[in-house]
Amino acid sequence: MPKASADLCIHFAHSAYRLHDHFKARNLGIASFQSWTPEETAAQIGRGDILVISGFWRNEFLSKAQRLRFIQVCAAGCDQFDLESLRAAGIRLANASGCNKTAVSEHAMALLLAFTRQIHIGRDNQQRHHWRGMISDNARREDELAGKTMLIYGLGKIGQRLARLAKAFDMTVLAIKRDCTTRLDDVDELHPPGALVPLLSRSDVVVLTCPLTPETANLINDATLAAMKPTAILVNVARGGCVDENALIEALATGRIAGACIDTVIGEPLAMESPLWAMENVVLTPHTAGETRKYEDNVIDILLENLQRLERAQSELVNQIV
Repeated sequence: MPKASADLCIHFAHSAYRLHDHFKARNLGIASFQSWTPEETAAQIGRGDILVISGFWRNEFLSKAQRLRFIQVCAAGCDQFDLESLRAAGIRLANASGCNKTAVSEHAMALLLAFTRQIHIGRDNQQRHHWRGMISDNARREDELAGKTMLIYGLGKIGQRLARLAKAFDMTVLAIKRDCTTRLDDVDELHPPGALVPLLSRSDVVVLTCPLTPETANLINDATLAAMKPTAILVNVARGGCVDENALIEALATGRIAGACIDTVIGEPLAMESPLWAMENVVLTPHTAGETRKYEDNVIDILLENLQRLERAQSELVNQIV
């Protein structure tokens, strides 16, 4: 970095997260400000040496961001950035992968527990002032997780922590990871992506915690849904594009799988006409798995570590992309 940290100006850009407020509360003596809209961000892009941003980024900003030297993405996804143009401009880039590993892994378990304990149905009954009686039909009762098998597709930081949580519920954990050379204590079996279909037939719960890539786009489709148990539950805390939504709706409507717990969909917000809204065998949250009271501080922790590394002229950043 050409400047010491005390001489920097940090531009935070987000429509909801109060990154600037949380940063100022640390009293670090570093100038900072926040823009709240894409238009405001575009107008002020030239003011900052450091930019903390995610969805507001536009590659045309590079021609106006003369002071910019480092971008800290306040999320994991970086598809919106032209990496070659950043390299040519001498701008470093890192993402915030892992900042929400606790939040997202807990959310995945919360969705699964809500479904198996029928919390969503209980909430609906509460709204209707309906006290449900005891159920004779075994298949309609709440269920237990102990003894069931969870398959985790994507064993990064979120997937690893989810595996630990699943073991705490006495589940068997299968996992899919590109690199299977490192074994983990909380995973009973580790397999490469090519093993997905046979593993689906063994799994009671299938959880997606992978990034959206060409390899994982429509990972859950007609063929993989057909390979799942009719009693299986799909949990998606990855990206909506990892699931063929029409195929999933058909599988849910026809009972090919028991249910789905969904935090992300392809088009957000979910279209009002989507059948997913009204399906009793769906638990739906609005892409909030990673959004907790600690989110801003988790991002800022990564940012500050990277600023220290840049000031020391270290070549490797936390979650370095460029």
